[in-house]
Amino acid sequence: MEKTIAGTETAQIPKQRGEPLQETAVRYAEERHWDVFPGTWLEAVDGVQHCSCGEPACAAPGAHPAREDWVTQATGSATVARRMWSKQPAASILLPTGRTFDAIDVPETAGFLALARMERMELTLGPVTCTPDGRMHFFVLPGAATKVPDLVRKLGWPPAALDLVALGEGAYVAAPPTRYGSRGAVQWACRPTPANRWLPDAEELISPLAYACGRDR
Repeated sequence: MEKTIAGTETAQIPKQRGEPLQETAVRYAEERHWDVFPGTWLEAVDGVQHCSCGEPACAAPGAHPAREDWVTQATGSATVARRMWSKQPAASILLPTGRTFDAIDVPETAGFLALARMERMELTLGPVTCTPDGRMHFFVLPGAATKVPDLVRKLGWPPAALDLVALGEGAYVAAPPTRYGSRGAVQWACRPTPANRWLPDAEELISPLAYACGRDR
């Protein structure tokens, strides 16, 4: 079941249940103009799901880059995305940050607390994901990675004191419905919609996010 907060969703971009990963990746490139690239995938061995990377203790099985040169592999072309996933249809969908968006990464408990506060403040949100390892990613305008530490300091917090980090150039997030092994799939807490195509600046969201992370310590 998708995790949602009342009032954070409007009419959503249509998505068929059971849609192949290839088609989802193509839609992200085509409809949102997001760069995408295929990551690792899950392989069943004796009924147990393992990451294609072959690492038994993989921290994000089936949900991390499969190649070291993933930065150059990422594409905003729907045609190229379709071709890449045709080679490995089970590959996870990863989105590089620092291009069309950055992402503010916070613990899930703090993220939902912040979402409730943002709703009361009537803030305009971009898409927000919730991962099986208990993290949430708030999509914001590029440039957040360089601004967030100073924004947090201005609010009276040493950046290292909060479990909050902005992901920018050289980083990535996993997109729904990518799965983390047996832990479940990445979900939308706030879906991409026509209404949130224009992303907020990190400065607009940092106060409720920092406050929630401070409460969550």
